[in-house]
Amino acid sequence: MAVSRRDFTRLLAVGGSSAFLAKPAFAQQAQALEALGFSAAPLPRTPTEPDEKFWSEVRSRFLMPRDLAFLNAANLCPTSLPAIETMEKNLRHYEVNPSPEVRAVLLRAREDSRQLLADAMRVTPEEIVLTRNTTEGNNFVSNGLALGPGDEIVVWADNHPSNLGAWTTKAKRFGFSVVTVPVLPTHPGTQGYVDLFAKAFTPRTKLVAISHVSSNSGDLLPAKEICAMARERGVLSLIDGAQAFGVMDLDLGSMQPDFYTGSMHKWPCGPKETGMFYLNKAVHEKIHPSVIGVYGGAVGISKTFEAEGQRDDASIAAVAEALRFQGSIGRAVIETRARSLANHLITELGTLNGVKMWTHTDPDRHAAIVIFQPGSLDPRKLVAALAEKEKIVVTGRSNAQDRPGIRLAPHFYNTMADVDRTVGAIKRYLANGV
Repeated sequence: MAVSRRDFTRLLAVGGSSAFLAKPAFAQQAQALEALGFSAAPLPRTPTEPDEKFWSEVRSRFLMPRDLAFLNAANLCPTSLPAIETMEKNLRHYEVNPSPEVRAVLLRAREDSRQLLADAMRVTPEEIVLTRNTTEGNNFVSNGLALGPGDEIVVWADNHPSNLGAWTTKAKRFGFSVVTVPVLPTHPGTQGYVDLFAKAFTPRTKLVAISHVSSNSGDLLPAKEICAMARERGVLSLIDGAQAFGVMDLDLGSMQPDFYTGSMHKWPCGPKETGMFYLNKAVHEKIHPSVIGVYGGAVGISKTFEAEGQRDDASIAAVAEALRFQGSIGRAVIETRARSLANHLITELGTLNGVKMWTHTDPDRHAAIVIFQPGSLDPRKLVAALAEKEKIVVTGRSNAQDRPGIRLAPHFYNTMADVDRTVGAIKRYLANGV
């Protein structure tokens, strides 16, 4: 159902006033949510073959109005209602009594978040650091490794600046070298990517840093194979998982990267300014913390790497609820859903005149990001028209040097109707202009 501006004003008013009320306010807020078609109640059991009715039920656990087609998960996701309610409760308890005793409760809840992160990725909590985002985790690596003259690191040209520019900046200061692996016109396949990075290695190579999924092309890199190749050569591996964590059913225990980073504000649909940093226990002695302070974690590497002083304890504790919500659906189910929506987009967009796909059409070579050039249309104008006239949220890439266009990133809260409406709108603008 569509939610009017008046309805949302009413909802926000209820939510805002409830911050100053006692427990009855939660019941009042829940009633307001239900009246608007939203719910924070547990989902029904995931069917063996989830249908659109089930995914519509999932959608009701997010505050987005029904007439908004939000296909921008690669940039930012809405926080699920169960996580929002947990954050609100945590914050109210904290602000009513900001004592060491209440802080201690939230710090213990932080450990629940750590355990669930570890469980989700099939590793141990001693290997998990709760960060602010992927950028912080990437910089923990570039700041924490002892590198100097004569050392080399290999990076991919399609990396995020926190895993590309951060390295070149540090190289200027400390004297090591950065070898950049170029972007290829199209996904070369698993062995093609492994060979591409292997050719860049020398006896001086200390680390390889890649993106698990490219935010610029949608390419899904063979992270497990690249990690294995690096390990055989005594080279450390850093995988930026910003576009994989929360949408792919990750098994870091099998992948065996040395470092893996991710953000909760993207595909996991968690609290903003929370993230995760995985450090394989085999490399704990090879990296140094960048910040020395207080309030570190309780186990393993978090005792030092999380000692960053006061954090948003209420949000960090709510990470657990965001993970429980996705876990209740099933991470493999979520991956299948998001990738099926992306595949549907690729198929349907491929039938439109003038569309050039930048994302490879082979389902094994992409995850849930789809990037295409909309004929001769200006991507910026098309993005604006979709948002203002169609209530469709996507991202434009006018400044991309070699792949200008539109980025679509559907997720499990999207319906097939969202996807079809988006394709229909793009078809009209291709025919009639913006």
